[in-house]
Amino acid sequence: MRRNDLSEIYDIAIVGSGFAGSLLAMIARRLGHTVVLIEKGTHPRVVIGESSTPLSNLLLEELATRYDLPALQPLTKWGTWQRTYPDVACGLKRGFTFQHHILRRPGSPDSRRQDQLLVAASSRDTIADTHWYRADLDRLLVRKAQDLGVEYVDQVTLHRFTDGDSDVTLDGRRNGQDMEFRAKFVMDATGPRGFLHHALQLSERNLPNYPATQALYSHFSGVGRLQQHFHAGEMPPYPIDDAAVHHIFDGGWIWVLHFNNGITSAGVAATTSLSWDLRLTEGAAAWQRLLNLLPEVRDQFASATPVHPFIHLPRLSFRAAQMAGPRWALLPSAAGFVDPLMSTGFPLTLLGISRLADAIEQDWETPRFRNRLETYAAQTDGELLATARLTASLYANMKNFPVFVALSLLYFAAASYSEAARRLGKSHLAPSFLFYDHPLFGPACVRLFERAQQPLTKTQEADLARDILLAIEPFNVAGLGRQERRNWYPVDIDDLLQSADKLCATGDEVRAMLDRCGLLPGT
Repeated sequence: MRRNDLSEIYDIAIVGSGFAGSLLAMIARRLGHTVVLIEKGTHPRVVIGESSTPLSNLLLEELATRYDLPALQPLTKWGTWQRTYPDVACGLKRGFTFQHHILRRPGSPDSRRQDQLLVAASSRDTIADTHWYRADLDRLLVRKAQDLGVEYVDQVTLHRFTDGDSDVTLDGRRNGQDMEFRAKFVMDATGPRGFLHHALQLSERNLPNYPATQALYSHFSGVGRLQQHFHAGEMPPYPIDDAAVHHIFDGGWIWVLHFNNGITSAGVAATTSLSWDLRLTEGAAAWQRLLNLLPEVRDQFASATPVHPFIHLPRLSFRAAQMAGPRWALLPSAAGFVDPLMSTGFPLTLLGISRLADAIEQDWETPRFRNRLETYAAQTDGELLATARLTASLYANMKNFPVFVALSLLYFAAASYSEAARRLGKSHLAPSFLFYDHPLFGPACVRLFERAQQPLTKTQEADLARDILLAIEPFNVAGLGRQERRNWYPVDIDDLLQSADKLCATGDEVRAMLDRCGLLPGT
């Protein structure tokens, strides 16, 4: 790899070559800019953040269409991914599975399904979402960026950011040699507390009323599938393992994501008090200690072997005090992080990439560009805070699963409505994540989340659940909260057809959209 010529000034330098950095690099190249993509490590590598969502895949599809990136289109569905990139591992994700546990107590089937929540995201495998095996996917995206003319330089340790009169100089070292890169603008895609956080000595801000949390995770081989115990005549909306599986218990939760290469991603996120009790710093010993408290999960991992050393994160959440400046910006993944719960990281990042891409396309090197960056930073922070409020209320009710389920409907209502609105070409109906800036839904959620973090009587719990259903009603296009479904929510096209007016659409418009997306029977 050639050394950067100091006479050359790139339009954009992107630090960090995870999926977000590579995607933004590709978009910038398609817009005609010179781009250098700078990576501290090498590919392949293990990183946290692997579970996509319907909204994430739709946002990726929109970016691929708008910026002429056909190589990305197959990655938006399980079926096309398998046909186009069979050597790039991923996992089948048909929905969200939540199973509640009481530590040290074996579970038993509940005919009312009060200890389970299944929310389907697709009606069949071919159009399903995916878990991204990042070691393979990130490497693929780097290659695609290079194919478009992005200059990629890895094994570079950057240590200084110098803002000049008209450009920025990044100083670092590679293989014992000094390196310098000059660019008009720098994007940081290195994750929480990454390059610019240290180089610019940026401060952190608290996530209000959010619990301190830690995480421990690895990849495993030999993980079995969950034993499914259902009552006669019951059939779940999808195989419960073909999903983002969440094992919920007081103070934390375990995720389990199966990939099609025999690898399973699994880990735990927990409050600091529970993390101390489990002694998460001890890695493998702590993981086994936790499994011994959860008999069903322990059985699933009875023959499992970690294929990478355990990674312990002593501080999981993060919020940057400043997210953009005159010649730099943090991508959402570098600006803040809350928790893997609900797979919120991908849609937040892709929404941010879409906003930055639009600013570059419309207002690059104009006086308006700085205002666009300020708006981007405010939106990124607003969505981060909304995600933190939701997640904090869920953590507060991991012991009280019926309330946890009710709160989760706020997320699923907003997410399913956003997807439907965007697929109908009505993105103006859902411009923000969780509708945090909606004049009615946003403040209603704040009040509901605050109530959910207080001690509640059974009567107050019932009142909260009722008020949640009232809050989501204008956006409930998925039949959420229907008692006869007993916490199992399939993809039912009638739910969407009957909610056409909520989407400012006709039934024919919704049916045509479903046909385009392959959701109608026989398509």
